Amino acid sequence: MFTRKKHDETAYEVTKTDEEWREQLSRDRYAVLRRAGTEPPWSGALLHVEGEGVFRCAGCGAELFDTDAKFESGTGWPSFDRASSAGTVTERSDRGLGMTRTEILCARCGGHLGHVFPDGPTDTGLRYCVNSLSLTYEPDAGESAAAD
Repeated sequence: MFTRKKHDETAYEVTKTDEEWREQLSRDRYAVLRRAGTEPPWSGALLHVEGEGVFRCAGCGAELFDTDAKFESGTGWPSFDRASSAGTVTERSDRGLGMTRTEILCARCGGHLGHVFPDGPTDTGLRYCVNSLSLTYEPDAGESAAAD
């Protein structure tokens, strides 16, 4: 898993020390959420999800995406065409790996989610490419939590 240390001066609603994040999160989740890591393609537990529900930040629990915005992109990571509501996901320029991309973060805790690209198949034209490790899935009442 590729990771890099992030220096973020933004003040977030949920703020913890690095030690507190390490205690709360598994090693893999910490690497993605707090160090901008990327899980290998096709490895994420939330790549395929059955039923209706919401995807939350694995760091702070903020609601980020709905199943009605999820689509199969063929990239190996969960993909969405929009966030669940305005202001739940923030963006910043990422010039790592010798290219410029748009990184997406949880607006509540600053956790790294993935990247957004302007090549989505719906009317938004966006593809939020998200690491499964940065999310938890909460099925709607009456739905099961089945995920491949």
